[in-house]
Amino acid sequence: MMVIGGQWGDEGKGKVVDLLSSAFPAVVRYNGGHNAGHTVRVGERKFALHLVPSGIIHPDSRCYMGAGLVIDPTALLKEIDRLKGEGIEVEGRLCLSPRAAIILPTHRALDLAREDRRGDGKIGTTGRGIGPAYQDIAQRRCLRTWMLADPAKLRDAARALMVQHNAELVALFGVEEVDLDAALDEVMAAAKRLAPLVREVGPEIRRHADRGDPILFEGAQGVLLDLNWGTYPFVTSSSCLPGFAAASCGVGPRYLGPVLGVMKAYATRVGSGPFPTEDFGPDGDGLRDRGVEYGTTTGRPRRCGWFDVVAARHAVQTAGIDALALTKIDVLDGLKTLKVCVAYEGPGGEVIETVPADADLLAEVTPRYVDIPGWGGATEGLINEEALPEGARAYLKFLEDQVGIPIALVSTGPRREETMARGSSPMAEKIAKILSDA
Repeated sequence: MMVIGGQWGDEGKGKVVDLLSSAFPAVVRYNGGHNAGHTVRVGERKFALHLVPSGIIHPDSRCYMGAGLVIDPTALLKEIDRLKGEGIEVEGRLCLSPRAAIILPTHRALDLAREDRRGDGKIGTTGRGIGPAYQDIAQRRCLRTWMLADPAKLRDAARALMVQHNAELVALFGVEEVDLDAALDEVMAAAKRLAPLVREVGPEIRRHADRGDPILFEGAQGVLLDLNWGTYPFVTSSSCLPGFAAASCGVGPRYLGPVLGVMKAYATRVGSGPFPTEDFGPDGDGLRDRGVEYGTTTGRPRRCGWFDVVAARHAVQTAGIDALALTKIDVLDGLKTLKVCVAYEGPGGEVIETVPADADLLAEVTPRYVDIPGWGGATEGLINEEALPEGARAYLKFLEDQVGIPIALVSTGPRREETMARGSSPMAEKIAKILSDA
């Protein structure tokens, strides 16, 4: 099975993956870097994960990190140490592909310098070196994680690449060079501890499959941030689509299984870029406050707005999503009226029913809303569809009909147990069994 984001990230994938992981001996992360932020709540405990797959919280799950990731060794090591401090055992359960790219301190400096140069046209990068690292992959000059086990080669290659980066920092951006000795010491210290985690991921995944073990692939970010199919150029630096998992992990598409797309019951976005249903008034502020909409990775306040059917259908069709997991419906409790965007109106008054490739055009569209009555009761913490207020059930049915695929899971709060399976689709039946066995 695959779990991917169906919006601009921050949809609640971490909770969904954690919830499902109890039924999956193998959990695989395949894209992005530590720009991702997946939050998992277990009882009163809260775990913020950025690189390590969310399945690590389950002691029986083995976790894998594919070749399509970019890895900051220091950030990964800090995350592992933080998990160990919370009583989560990582060694022996985490496998890192030798083919993933390494993020160096100079990548971070380049990321910040480029973003600063953009001025008012900032993308909204996290400044963690993700984009420059992916750029080095395309330029065929990146360092790979197999080097973590070869200190001499790693040191020489890292120094040579960082010398190039420093020259770019000075010549292109007019900023100070990164201290090479300090940067090398940082990389080498982390490499020594991470080297034992490095081994080929593909053969491990195939062995799981040969034993009949179900495998869960965990996506980062979301379809609307995909490098090719998102709101380019306001996107991330890697593919967020299911097909990239096969390429990242060195396995065929037949290993991937059905796709569960995670979406919020409203919409949020971090950073710059078009957001047709953004609400700049008190409703948007209310969604942010009630939903605690602040980035797990950056702490930045998220832009908030209404559910966008046009964007949701784009994600479903582009990524081949089979069913939806709808999160944070409880945030809508108490609202008298909900808005749902069912089409866009272009600058010339034309009706637009698909997400245009031109981000400038998308920024100019006017959303065509349908008003949906709110509900008086509370959904928070409910675990049975029949217990939902009638208005909440009607809202789910409306979204399901508009998007065109079943809503198989509904999250009514941040904790594991605040979740329900919904409907009778194959995905819903699978989720219901996992919930009953948990």
